[in-house]
Amino acid sequence: MWVIPPGQSAEFVYRMEDVLDVYQRPYDPSCPLVCMDETSKQLLGEVRTPRAAAPGKPARYDAEYVRRGVANVFLFSEPLSGKRQVRVTERRTKQDWAHAMRELVEETYADAKRIVLVLDNLNIHSPASLYATFPPDVAKRITERLEIHYTPKHGSWLNMAEIELGILARQCLDRRIADDDHLRREVAAWQDRRNRHQAKIHWQFTSKDARIKLHKLYPSL
Repeated sequence: MWVIPPGQSAEFVYRMEDVLDVYQRPYDPSCPLVCMDETSKQLLGEVRTPRAAAPGKPARYDAEYVRRGVANVFLFSEPLSGKRQVRVTERRTKQDWAHAMRELVEETYADAKRIVLVLDNLNIHSPASLYATFPPDVAKRITERLEIHYTPKHGSWLNMAEIELGILARQCLDRRIADDDHLRREVAAWQDRRNRHQAKIHWQFTSKDARIKLHKLYPSL
C-alpha cells in the first residue's frame, strides 16, 4: 500500500473522489473525457545486424547495443470511445506539452465544446505552460476549452492513461528502437491498430467503493 504523507489525506481523498466522479459521467461526444500521461523510451541501436527467425531457429541479436538518447511519449486516451493519440517528442518540456495540448484541442477535438482532461499534477501539466509557449489570446483560447481534473499525489493509478501506457509498453516499446523516426512509425502503427478495434477501458472503481476499500485513507473526524 502506498503511503500518504501526514496532513495530506484530505487532499488525496478530495482529488481521488473528484476523478472517480468524472469517470461516472455518461459518454458525451461534445465533452469527451480524455486521460493524459507520458513516458520515456530509451533509444538503443544495434551493434550487429540481428538475424531473423527461421524454421527451427529463433531470432538472434547481439547482447551489446549503442545508446542513442531518450525520447518522450505523450499519450492521450479517450477510454469511453476507444480512441487514443500518441505523440513522440525529443524532450518533455512545458513547450512540448503545450504544443501537444494545442494539437489535441484545435485538431483532434476541434468540434468538441469542451474537453474533460484527467492527468497527474506534474509541474508542466498546467495552463501556465500554455501561456509560456503561446501568445495570451491563443493560450486563453486553449485553456477555455479544457476542464482539468488532477489525480492526487501518490495516486497516479487513478489515471486511465496509465493502463494504455502499460499496453503500449508491452505491445510496442518492449524492444530495441534505434531513433525517433522509427519510434514514431511504431507507435503510430500501434495507435491505428488499437483505434480500429476501438479498444475501450471499462473502469469499475467508484467513490462508493473507495469509501469502503480505502477507508483507512480517509481523515479521522
